[in-house]
Amino acid sequence: MNNTPFHLTGKTVFITGASSGIGRQIAISGSEMGAKIVMTGRDKHRLEETYSLLKGEGHVILTADLVDSEQIVSLVQELPQLDGVVMNAGIVNAYPLKFLTSEKIEETFSINFNAIVLLIAGIMRKRKLNKGGSVVFVSSISSNFPPKGSAMYSSSKAAIEAFSKVLALEHSQQKIRSNCLAPGMVKTALYNDVEQRVTKESMDAHIASYPLGVGHPEDVANAAVFLLSDASKWITGTTITLEGGCLLNG
Repeated sequence: MNNTPFHLTGKTVFITGASSGIGRQIAISGSEMGAKIVMTGRDKHRLEETYSLLKGEGHVILTADLVDSEQIVSLVQELPQLDGVVMNAGIVNAYPLKFLTSEKIEETFSINFNAIVLLIAGIMRKRKLNKGGSVVFVSSISSNFPPKGSAMYSSSKAAIEAFSKVLALEHSQQKIRSNCLAPGMVKTALYNDVEQRVTKESMDAHIASYPLGVGHPEDVANAAVFLLSDASKWITGTTITLEGGCLLNG
C-alpha cells in the first residue's frame, strides 16, 4: 500500500457526523485505508456502533453537539494533531419560501454553516491541522442545482463551498488543501425517509434520471479518501460532483 499515494497510512483524520450514513462510511473506509479515525457526533451509542466497524487501532470517539459553541471549544481542545478533516455533519430542512422565518434560517445554518466555520476556525487557531493536511467538506449538488423547497439547505451548502475556497487560499502556504464533495442522491437513512414521503411513481422517475443509478455511501467515501490522501496533493479550492450522470439530463 505504501508504494501508492492512494492510502491514509500514518494519517489521523477527524470526521464530524460519523454516527451514520456517509460520515460513518467515510470513517470505515478511512480506517480500511490505514487512517486513525477521530470521530464526533451527538449520539455516543451510534458512534460506538461506527467504532465497532473500524479496522485497525487507535481510533477515538469525542461526543459533542456542534450547535453549542462552548462544546466546539472543548472539542477542539481534545483533538490530537490531525492530517485530515472531514466536515460531514448537517441537516436537511425543506420549506417553501413563504414559510421561512429567522428561526428556520438559524435552524439550518446553525449546523450546516455556523458550526462548521467555528470548528474549522478553532482547529486552525490552535494549529491542530498539520502542514500538508486536507480538509473535505461534504456539500451537495443542491448548492448549484437547487430543487424547490431547498432554499436554506442549498444556500447553506453554497456558503460552505465559498468558505472552502477562502480556506484553501488562506492556508496554501502551509500546503493545507480544502475541497468539497457534492453528491447527488445517496442511499442512506435520509434516502429511505424520502422514499416513505413521496409516491413510488415520483421516486422511480427521479431514480431513472441517474444513468449510473443513485449513489451509495461508499461512492462518496472513496472520493473523500482520495482527497484526504497524498494522491490529491495538487487539488485545492474545488468541488467534485458525484451524481451518477443525472445532470447530463439537464
